[in-house]
Amino acid sequence: MSTEMKSGPVRVLVVGAGNMGASHATAYHTQEGFEICGIVTPGKSKELLNNKLGGGYALFNDYEAALTETKPDAVCISTYPDTHEAYAIMALESGAHVFIEKPLAATVEGAQRVVDAANKAGKKLVIGYILRHHPSWERFVEESHKLGKPLVMRMNLNQQSHGYMWGVHKNLMKSLSPIVDCGVHYIDVMCQMTRSKPLRVNAIGARLTEEIPQGNYNYGQLQIWFEDGSVGWYEAGWGPMISETAFFVKDVIGPKGSVSIVAKDAGGTGKSSSVEAHTKTESIRVHHAKLNQADEFMQEDSWINLEDEPDHQELCNREQNYFLKAIQENLDLTDHMQDAVTSLQIAFACDESVRTGRTVDLV
Repeated sequence: MSTEMKSGPVRVLVVGAGNMGASHATAYHTQEGFEICGIVTPGKSKELLNNKLGGGYALFNDYEAALTETKPDAVCISTYPDTHEAYAIMALESGAHVFIEKPLAATVEGAQRVVDAANKAGKKLVIGYILRHHPSWERFVEESHKLGKPLVMRMNLNQQSHGYMWGVHKNLMKSLSPIVDCGVHYIDVMCQMTRSKPLRVNAIGARLTEEIPQGNYNYGQLQIWFEDGSVGWYEAGWGPMISETAFFVKDVIGPKGSVSIVAKDAGGTGKSSSVEAHTKTESIRVHHAKLNQADEFMQEDSWINLEDEPDHQELCNREQNYFLKAIQENLDLTDHMQDAVTSLQIAFACDESVRTGRTVDLV
């Protein structure tokens, strides 16, 4: 994929000013190499963000008008998923690079259309898989490769949401379920750990409130079988009724032992819906399975405490550094884009399994 190079900062149009949009805007505001040329939201969040950043940015209610007026080099899309496909394709066809929050689109076909549009336009498309930029998660994946095969992967992120976050979750559930919206991150991690083809999925779900659309569910759990014999599950629940007991499980087991992310502080009461807590790892525990002749462990568990423990904002900064590098150095993002489509395809197959009550084959 080729891309035109230009001198000066990359002029970026920020679309969406919620949790992620505001964090990405802060990254653009503080980092050399970027310049915000406008902020777009239909509500008042753009004014709040503009004030937080010190004011002075052009504000827009309408995305298409902002795109036409500002003619940005890049567009950052952090809106609700049902707008992702249309907004991304519009930006790419206008000649802009795109950074887009996951999921890439509200359908697998839509995600592929966005990738095709990026390839046709010769522009960069980076999807917000934030865990790929976290040193502890990178190490978690690296350690999993030492455990042998098959792997058993156990992961969840349940959120006892209330107040502002319950409003955010209800809006998200107008277009997606929790296991699709959050699950793409952890499905992506499982694919990195196994480096194997996913074969089939099974999933269950429950609608625990009348406050979300009929046909959707706010609790789900998925299971994946891989070609190499590995298996994994992921669980996600949103809402004021969700239990905070064992809300944060990040565990992988192989013949040679296990590796776990232990989030001591994140596991504290009332923190399950904190965006900051979701990426905070604190410690990685490595367990060695080898036994001596008396069937006692030959090696004690070891702890990996990485000094580089970025907070949520720093992770967003690193994502945007990668976006800038992709543009400036013309990085080949073929695998990056395909991985985003694949993880979404698996997540939607899980969604289909919930709705039909049947196992879904992926091949």
